[in-house]
Amino acid sequence: MSKTLDKKNLIQSINKSIPCIALIGMPGAGKTTIAKRLAYKLKWSFIDSDHCIEATYGRRLQDIVDATDKAGFLAIESAILCSLRIKRCVIATGGSVVYNDKAMEHLRSLGSIILLDVPLAQVQERIALNPERGIVMAEGQTLADLYTERMQLYLKWADLRCNNCDITPDECVTWIMKHLPPSIQKFV
Repeated sequence: MSKTLDKKNLIQSINKSIPCIALIGMPGAGKTTIAKRLAYKLKWSFIDSDHCIEATYGRRLQDIVDATDKAGFLAIESAILCSLRIKRCVIATGGSVVYNDKAMEHLRSLGSIILLDVPLAQVQERIALNPERGIVMAEGQTLADLYTERMQLYLKWADLRCNNCDITPDECVTWIMKHLPPSIQKFV
């Protein structure tokens, strides 16, 4: 009887609309690090969309970026994100997700979108530490060009903007927890 009751409760919980939190921002902004820690603090699941792409194609993200043009990679990224049917999850997105309105609308339908805001100089510094990082850029585009282009899109989609500069990952998580929208707070 307890198994039946547990199964019934599980099915009911699946039907509840417990939102997700999606983190957006430049490569090196700390999306994966912060998402893992935030998920742990909330006792929620964690997904990294770049890892989902790698697992789907069985290749490193940079290899996939190199094998496709910008439009092709953005289509792959959008398809993976739009296939997510999840709840109670913190999502670390790829930095290029903001180029696709359909993907961003899907993330918004899942819950709240938080921008991890880091100045260009710090992005450059962090990327230099991991030169194998997959970054979707047009041919001839500089990191500064990319930063300027994407920042407008990040601001367009973000429900909340967290300055992730000169603070520790734990301080960032604490700040996010204090500033979560009421639609998320009631599930924390």
